[in-house]
Amino acid sequence: MRDQQLIKFLITALAVFISGILLPYVDVANVWVAIALAAILALLNRFVKPLLVMLTIPATIFTLGLFLFVVNGIIIFIADWLVPDKYFSVGNFFMGMVFSFLVSLTTSVLENLMGVEKKK
Repeated sequence: MRDQQLIKFLITALAVFISGILLPYVDVANVWVAIALAAILALLNRFVKPLLVMLTIPATIFTLGLFLFVVNGIIIFIADWLVPDKYFSVGNFFMGMVFSFLVSLTTSVLENLMGVEKKK
């Protein structure tokens, strides 16, 4: 079980690094920063995101779930605020939402290619 979690974490770090390379206005300095950023995002998604989702339930229902993209963008901007700009920066809020989506998509594709099991 722990091996699966480590593999998922490293895949997320790789997805962060790849997304940082592909997107304009998003700068991830190197692989080590991507690993640190993956850890920060994991903590934010574990502790802050549920609170944000609970606070924005009316907006999420009204937009049929699309407001969750905004919540993900907020998580990325919190990470941008925590990590110094010389290591990680996001140019604008829209790029934060696109970065979040691309990291999620890349992580999903890489996990499927590597045969990582889903949570039960």
